[in-house]
Amino acid sequence: MSKIYYKTSEEIELIRESSLLVSKTLAEVAKIIRPGITTKSLDDLAYTFISDHGAIPAFLNYNGFPNSLCISPNDQVVHGFPNEYIIQEGDLISVDCGVIKNKYFGDSAYTFSIGEIDEEKQKLVEVTKQCLLLAIEKAVVGSRIGDVGFAVQDHAEKNGFGVVKELVGHGVGVKLHEKPEVPNYGKRGSGIKLEEGMVIAIEPMINAGVAGVKFWSDGWTVTSKDNKPSAHFEHTVA
Repeated sequence: MSKIYYKTSEEIELIRESSLLVSKTLAEVAKIIRPGITTKSLDDLAYTFISDHGAIPAFLNYNGFPNSLCISPNDQVVHGFPNEYIIQEGDLISVDCGVIKNKYFGDSAYTFSIGEIDEEKQKLVEVTKQCLLLAIEKAVVGSRIGDVGFAVQDHAEKNGFGVVKELVGHGVGVKLHEKPEVPNYGKRGSGIKLEEGMVIAIEPMINAGVAGVKFWSDGWTVTSKDNKPSAHFEHTVA
């Protein structure tokens, strides 16, 4: 079992720089995402933007993944391939982005609402975003991983949504995925204690319907079990 890698303040600053570039990349995506364009065009934009800023797309060729972004429309939970899918009015489009800059990783995700979305999708997006913010509030020195997960699970389930359990958040640093795992469920006061120098990516993945998911034969794409919409927000926290 691999150990938790505690970062120095200098390393955290480098991770912050990488994370800031992720944020800027998602802001560039936000400028052009609209009905009528393909998800591949968003991926092309991200590749160029990240490269132009002296960084490397973290997902590109990661375990064979062929793109710079994971783009997951509607019932896709995570790890969708950018392709010729044409974005439509009413879609939810989850965009996950990672970069490597100065050998350190940043990782973040945002679910975009395309034009007018229905009430179920609107509530799902709002609640998932709230889950992330509530979890971040718990991610302080002295708290436990279970406190972070409980914050997500409690808020999502109170609102009638399903919390994906097969996929979890993670540590971030010199690797894209480090220890500890950060589940979106848990019991208060349980799990490892959060300590100075830990950097974690918190990423609620919330389904409008049941919590279960399906793993596609392509080895990447994950969809909700009942094909209802899913939302995904992620933020790297030190």
